[in-house]
Amino acid sequence: MKYGIEAASIYVPHIYLPIKDLAIQRNIDPDKLELGLGLKKMAVLDVHEDTATIAANALLKLIEDFKINPSEIGRIYLGTESALDGAKPTATYAVQLVESVLKDQFGDRPFKHTDVVDMTFACVGGVDALHNSIDYVRVNPTRKAIVIAADYAKYGLESTGEYTQGAGAVAMLVSNQPNLIAFDNVWGVGMESVFDFFKPHQTTNQAEILNALGTTKSEIELFSDEPVFEGQYSNECYKNRVREAYYDFKEKADFKEKLYENWRYIAFHLPYAFQGKRMFSDVFALENNLDNSNDNVKIISKSPEYKQVIAEKVEPTQRASSEIGNMYTASIFTAFLSALQVSADEDEELAGKTIGFIAYGSGSKSKVFQGYVGENWREVMDKINLFDSLEKRQAITFDQYQDLHNKKLTTFIDATKGFVLTRIEKENPDLRGARYYTYNG
Repeated sequence: MKYGIEAASIYVPHIYLPIKDLAIQRNIDPDKLELGLGLKKMAVLDVHEDTATIAANALLKLIEDFKINPSEIGRIYLGTESALDGAKPTATYAVQLVESVLKDQFGDRPFKHTDVVDMTFACVGGVDALHNSIDYVRVNPTRKAIVIAADYAKYGLESTGEYTQGAGAVAMLVSNQPNLIAFDNVWGVGMESVFDFFKPHQTTNQAEILNALGTTKSEIELFSDEPVFEGQYSNECYKNRVREAYYDFKEKADFKEKLYENWRYIAFHLPYAFQGKRMFSDVFALENNLDNSNDNVKIISKSPEYKQVIAEKVEPTQRASSEIGNMYTASIFTAFLSALQVSADEDEELAGKTIGFIAYGSGSKSKVFQGYVGENWREVMDKINLFDSLEKRQAITFDQYQDLHNKKLTTFIDATKGFVLTRIEKENPDLRGARYYTYNG
């Protein structure tokens, strides 16, 4: 029996900032970002959006597009590094929101017997949720699972990560009817605890903050969604973990030839669109018995042989990332959907073709795995219609972007239907931080 992804959906915020506008304001040559990193547009959360709303929008779209009965679902696992709470899973918010819409059709709390949880390991958390859920349906073949990867990437204004920001969510139905893709039960892993990127809890004793919160404590803990990171070090960790996971997969799969040659596409975790092609030259060198020192890898990356591999196997996976930015846990799945959408639009038959996945999460871990495109993949992609949906978004101004970033706006920019964050409790000390939502259906 085969196991994998039966159906999928994607939700991307309906507003974006053109990267060229950001580059001009930051005195950066636009070509450095557009041609050097592959960045074109940066998806931005609107005032009324957060991790729960984008996850819920992707989940509801999946259920409605593919007519899923909640009684079939044994678990809903959310991969995210943008959790809303240190204890209550963000997945519970998303599920509750969707239940409020489904109750007329399925009754109150249609997911009350469904296992729900968050999984966090930076950008690889969504893959962890998928791995876990595939194991679940393998043991329980009459049940199905839903995996959601939902995140927003936010960096400090004028920081070196600012232009890689993005947001979005992908929801996937996992079952023994893998219409989209079926997976091998082989997973390569590379892991080492490092501090290339993290979001630490920090403390402050500033009197004005303590007074505003009405606390008698002398010090309180703060948490920021803007990470502490070191870009070059993170790139080295990415390459090292990917190399370890890639060769771990080859060994476990007992694959003697060049593994990447067996893959029609290679879907990478993409912090920015060109990250995959920049990082893979190391593995390419080793697979071809070439010197993989940094200087030589730079030469290899410019070779006709390497450029051909990238053009054929990687470039189509980059196109959606160029239009969205970094989606953290959702980026690898968006890369996969991007490639399939390109093939669908170009009328290329992919059924039975092998897709390689190279995931990475800072902190750090890589997982490498592969799957086989299902017979009904076109039907799934016709519903997703990825690039057409991205074309329907609204551009915002640089001033609007900065106001959103600094949380100065109080009314949303785009009034598209969906789930809406209405307020966060600030006055009642017993409920401070509680979030309230509605559905703008």
